[in-house]
Amino acid sequence: MTNLISVERLKRRLENGQNNTVVVDVRFKLDDEDAGRKMYLEGHLPGAVYLDLNRDLSGKVEKHGGTHPLPDFPTFIKKLENIGINHETTVVIYDEGNDMFAARLWWLLEAIGHERVYILEGGFKQWVEDGNEITSDIPKLEPKKFHAQFNEDKIVDMKTVREKLETNAVLIDSRAENRYLGDFEPFYSKAGHIPGAKNFPWQAVLTEDGRWLKGEELQEHFSSLDKEEEVIVSCGSGVSACVNILALKAAGFKQVRLYPGSFSDWISYDENEIEIGEGEL
Repeated sequence: MTNLISVERLKRRLENGQNNTVVVDVRFKLDDEDAGRKMYLEGHLPGAVYLDLNRDLSGKVEKHGGTHPLPDFPTFIKKLENIGINHETTVVIYDEGNDMFAARLWWLLEAIGHERVYILEGGFKQWVEDGNEITSDIPKLEPKKFHAQFNEDKIVDMKTVREKLETNAVLIDSRAENRYLGDFEPFYSKAGHIPGAKNFPWQAVLTEDGRWLKGEELQEHFSSLDKEEEVIVSCGSGVSACVNILALKAAGFKQVRLYPGSFSDWISYDENEIEIGEGEL
């Protein structure tokens, strides 16, 4: 998978003084929105800066749009400039492990055309387990100019999802199976899934020891899907879906788009139907 970087490779890159690299810590907990920032302040990779899922990687929550709507992109790009990122910058993102929040930032950067973006394999946990240094020092940042624009073709909205489900497009739900089936729902007022969605839990693109699937394993995982068809990826609020998007692209799928609002946006429209298990509610 070309968008991964190993701990050893990142370590060499930093030791060799390759200064046009920005390391971003995106650790976060959905049930404790301040936990990620606290973890960063307690200790992070040398030179790393912190971006928060709610404050930096999402926009304002409104009636529609889901619980983690996309950020205002001019504001997001300005934040990238302030931490020293432009088109020439290599960006390395890390999470606690191989978690969903790193993929969210990877997707946002891809959506504005930034290609030099890598996720640290194994994340902060692997960095520490390998005996590498952490620090509580906050780096001094040198702002840069970043001329970028959001690519609207990367996403679909709720109405488009409705329309696409009448065509050959495939809708993926990236949540755990028990949430997809409606057996368990910890975050929203309604349970189940968008009618017609296929369940590909995002954790399933990782091995039992938490490593990303690669090569034949990844091809086998998505073998039931047609690479010629459009694939729309959703989850609860457009975060864990980004893990599947990264995996699908690594597996050679070209027509992959995100439904940013996902299930939390879908259920905000009273007229939208929901499926529980295999039946329609």
